[in-house]
Amino acid sequence: QVQLVESGGGLVQPGGSLRLSCAASGSIFRIYHMGWYRQAPGKQRELVARIAPGGSSYYADSVKGRFTISRDNAKNMVYLQMNSLKPEDTAVYYCNSYPAPQDSWGQGTQVTVSS
Repeated sequence: QVQLVESGGGLVQPGGSLRLSCAASGSIFRIYHMGWYRQAPGKQRELVARIAPGGSSYYADSVKGRFTISRDNAKNMVYLQMNSLKPEDTAVYYCNSYPAPQDSWGQGTQVTVSS
């Protein structure tokens, strides 16, 4: 079982930036497609971005051009660079494999974009 710990969230003003980190444990991390997900109040969890083991990536239309997902397989790390943040980006952000197994979510990290 791969265990994941998210960090890097916080309070930021609109237009600001944050970099989220995900530390993974497990020897098979490098073979998984990984994703960043988020869940805003009153909404379902959604996929924000995903990245293949070789580095190809996908982004939701809502974040395309503003967010960048990356990974370091040697360090078992996944990152999400978030620029030009908007209030609608406010959510709890989670990392997980893609697709994500059921009942596999950790604590996530809170991102709040507000003036």
